[in-house]
Amino acid sequence: MTITTKVAAEPVAAEPAAKAARITGLGKSFGPNVVLDGIDLDIAAGEIVALVGRSGSGKSTLLRVIGGLETADRGSVTVDAQPTFAFQEARLIPWLPVVRNVALGRPRPRNRRRDQEFARTVLEQVGLRERADAWPLTLSGGEAQRVALARALVANPRLLLLDEPFGALDALTRLSMHELLLGLHAEHGFGVLLVTHDVTEAVTLADRVLVLDDGRIADEVAIDPPRPRSHSAPEGAGYITRLLALLGVRA
Repeated sequence: MTITTKVAAEPVAAEPAAKAARITGLGKSFGPNVVLDGIDLDIAAGEIVALVGRSGSGKSTLLRVIGGLETADRGSVTVDAQPTFAFQEARLIPWLPVVRNVALGRPRPRNRRRDQEFARTVLEQVGLRERADAWPLTLSGGEAQRVALARALVANPRLLLLDEPFGALDALTRLSMHELLLGLHAEHGFGVLLVTHDVTEAVTLADRVLVLDDGRIADEVAIDPPRPRSHSAPEGAGYITRLLALLGVRA
């Protein structure tokens, strides 16, 4: 069965039991290689879910299918509004200033003046209002990722799909981006599905961590301590050790 995606026409207030996404029986192959094999997953409204797994386990493919960038061979995806993406590469258009890059994330029909005004508001939320008219090539790596995050948020998403967006950043910038993401999440209440190779990042940010193996959800770990969290705390270290063990890594 081919994948179906249902999108709500108008935003509605999130209810406690509301779902940002429901994935049922999802399967995807590339030639003879099975990449996703019967994935079932619910993401609650406002929930942060992290996906970890070895390279080739299907993490990015799952994200791309949920976001409509790939078509599944079978199963269904139901989302209540179109998800938005942020990737490891900021993917900014170099000949457009920052504000116009961000405004590209606005849904159609577009109004250039209104969209750019809203883009400046979101740039202020990510701490870059003063860089609105800068060119992408003048940005630092952290600034470029903030712009990419602003572009994803400018559509008022209910589900944000993050494919290792902080993987190429230095340690201090990554911590700053974690704080920014959690602050924006607390303010706007969108759901998040985060692909990461960093189990420390997963434990710091997520409500649940899913371990993918050979295209299947092999394990799920609920992260109970409230945010903000310190991975150096004993309970944080315990979650990290457990996840590394599930991934076959000896801590």
